[in-house]
Amino acid sequence: MTPHVSFRIMLFLQYMMVAVWWLPYAAYLTRAGIPDGTRDIALSAMAVGFMASSIVGAFADRYFASQKVLAVSNLSVSALLACAGLTNNARLTIILVFAVMIIYMPTWALTGSIVLKHIKQEQFPRIRLFGTLGWVASGLFSVLFVNAFNMHDFDGSNVTFLCGSGVALTAAAFDLTLPNTPPNKNQEKFSIINILGFKAFTLLKNRNFLTLFICTFTSVLGYALYYTYAGLFFSEQQYQYVTGTIVLGQVGEVAFLFLTTTILLKFGFKRTMLIGLGAMVVRYGSFWWGSVAGGDAFYVTGVMLHGVIFGLYFTAGQIYTDKIAPSHLRAQAQGLMAFLVWGVALLTGNFLCSKLIAINATTDCVTVTHAWSAIFGTVTIFSAILWIAFAFSYKYDK
Repeated sequence: MTPHVSFRIMLFLQYMMVAVWWLPYAAYLTRAGIPDGTRDIALSAMAVGFMASSIVGAFADRYFASQKVLAVSNLSVSALLACAGLTNNARLTIILVFAVMIIYMPTWALTGSIVLKHIKQEQFPRIRLFGTLGWVASGLFSVLFVNAFNMHDFDGSNVTFLCGSGVALTAAAFDLTLPNTPPNKNQEKFSIINILGFKAFTLLKNRNFLTLFICTFTSVLGYALYYTYAGLFFSEQQYQYVTGTIVLGQVGEVAFLFLTTTILLKFGFKRTMLIGLGAMVVRYGSFWWGSVAGGDAFYVTGVMLHGVIFGLYFTAGQIYTDKIAPSHLRAQAQGLMAFLVWGVALLTGNFLCSKLIAINATTDCVTVTHAWSAIFGTVTIFSAILWIAFAFSYKYDK
């Protein structure tokens, strides 16, 4: 098997193993009767994992062969997810999920590092695409599972953890067949300042990078409503295929990962990122109108816009960061953005969105319902203000 094929399979399994249970995780917590405050802490597991990933990944990359670290990580994830699937104690499951995410999230950077040490950089996007396809496959898997076993409450049940465990175990076995990737002993001295990219704060002197940094951090506060609570929303709308519905967004992502470079060359960074941010306004506007007027088409539109937002704003922002950073600060700049945006901002956004959801909740005897039109309307206005701020603050740059 050629390295290119091996890396595609590796990424496919790596992303499928988490999507199959994480996407319906909010629905699981709700069905398990977890109180809102505890649920919100539980849903911060991925953000905590993002914050830990730089430190864990950098340590492993310096002292161990990457493919062995990946195999051990996935084997550990498989064992923890199996325990989560076999227990009926939801609070124990929450603790296990935190352990899973602290071990799992560093593997996203680790798999990228493995690939880039064996292939040319320009070949990476098309190989990374198979990670997105793995995410999509989790949705197809959930649909097949429901129909094959007539288990209509699959999304939101602890069976999803067992499915994730099986994929993780398969991935761990496959990882041992990957090309050897020895530790990189020529890196800078191991220190928190270097790993978290604090030296890259000097780039904030650049007005455009400062604008991008502030707007990206702020946008994730609203982005968290969809990223973390979409499962809760679709579960309340009585959707049978929660995971299958959410992964439609990754179908759009596949297309826009191919188109991002072409659009950047034609329109430049500012207009490309404005299209991406504008798509977030339209997404929440679609969810708002769907909540007011009804109609699944508006919800599907909001989901499908994920690819536009991720490809034309977040991915374009990564490319811009890599472009303006000096060569010795590129890795640190990306590390800083990942830690603060997908760690700190996502964690903060989860709690802010949770507060917004709680404010718009009503209880009828036992059932809790939410005024989703007010929730989505608030985030639509927030996103529109952010779009205007970016448009006026970011200086046009070819």
